[in-house]
Amino acid sequence: MLVPPPLSLYIHIPWCVQKCPYCDFNSHALKTAIPELDYIDALIEDLEIDLAAYGLNNSQRPLHSIFIGGGTPSLISPEEIGRLLQAVQQRLPFSDDIEITMEANPGTVEAGRFDAYRAVGVNRISIGIQSFQDEKLTRLGRIHGGDEAIKAAQLATNAGLNSFNIDLMHGLPNQSVDDALSDLKQAIALNPPHLSWYQLTIEPNTLFYSKPPTLPDDDDLWDIFEQGHQLLAEAGYVQYEISGYSKPGKQCRHNLNYWRFGDYLGIGCGAHGKISFADGTITRTVKVKHPRGYLNAAKPYLDQETQVADSERPFEFFMNRFRLLEACPKQDYPDRTGLPLSTIAEPIEWALAQGYLVDNGEEWQITEHGKLFLNDLLAAFVEDDEDDADA
Repeated sequence: MLVPPPLSLYIHIPWCVQKCPYCDFNSHALKTAIPELDYIDALIEDLEIDLAAYGLNNSQRPLHSIFIGGGTPSLISPEEIGRLLQAVQQRLPFSDDIEITMEANPGTVEAGRFDAYRAVGVNRISIGIQSFQDEKLTRLGRIHGGDEAIKAAQLATNAGLNSFNIDLMHGLPNQSVDDALSDLKQAIALNPPHLSWYQLTIEPNTLFYSKPPTLPDDDDLWDIFEQGHQLLAEAGYVQYEISGYSKPGKQCRHNLNYWRFGDYLGIGCGAHGKISFADGTITRTVKVKHPRGYLNAAKPYLDQETQVADSERPFEFFMNRFRLLEACPKQDYPDRTGLPLSTIAEPIEWALAQGYLVDNGEEWQITEHGKLFLNDLLAAFVEDDEDDADA
């Protein structure tokens, strides 16, 4: 039986000052002033429509977390972010310990700005620093310099937030091992409670894809990861997901809910959502992508709505769950998918035999060997075409 999991809310702000050459997110460079009043009005209406459509009006499911992403949400004034959060709370109850994260770029925050966001309800900031080296930042198309990045982290430290995150990349164009570790040491020195440290990947539909830069070779990338992981561990950071490190108890609760196959409403341009129902239905949603279309479209703001078929649920569950390094309680599978454990008995037995998983009685734990062959492990939970044809 499917048990509706914790509920989160993702809010997408699509604008940024300029598009970075590596970015494949739904972001749009500013050409005119942001229509922030109209956009906040639309977000509130978008939420109201979702609540009515999915039976969440007067819901007793409290919001576990809110994540305001982009784009660059810190381009929106604290007053309008406050109006939005107040409107959300009037329509959905907040859990007592709700985590409310907002992304910010160092080039769009000044002294006092974090204090103003905290005053209207934001209690966690994620700062998109990427590098502290001016040459690398220019190559990445960032609008801030290294000094601004350090200042932004210091402002977040002093703002009285529950937590903050630094986003940092490695494997940058022409980056040496020493360059990458220097960036990481600077980030660690700023003592953020959470650090997202991830390798640059070249994605389709980006400028870097059409004009590929020279990236470090595999040997250098391995040295960066191995030595960087050791630096983080020595500084008291625990790796809890593929690219996520935190001080104990400071994991990103919103991301944990994603990876544990939780539920989330998605409002704003191109936002994705996933909602589970006690009758066993799991619905995924995507909103209208372009800001002009989103603001001018006939309501609702929905672009796509699909049901997650039973045959797709094992792969979707484990694709998310195995991103985390923590053990997976076996009971989470029937609770989150609505399917009995017998539906995955065969691939689980195979994964155990391959040494990709260990069975701790009540939990499955992915092994170091399993992490190295994650794609093979996940492929075991994909229903083949022959099975699909018979279904």
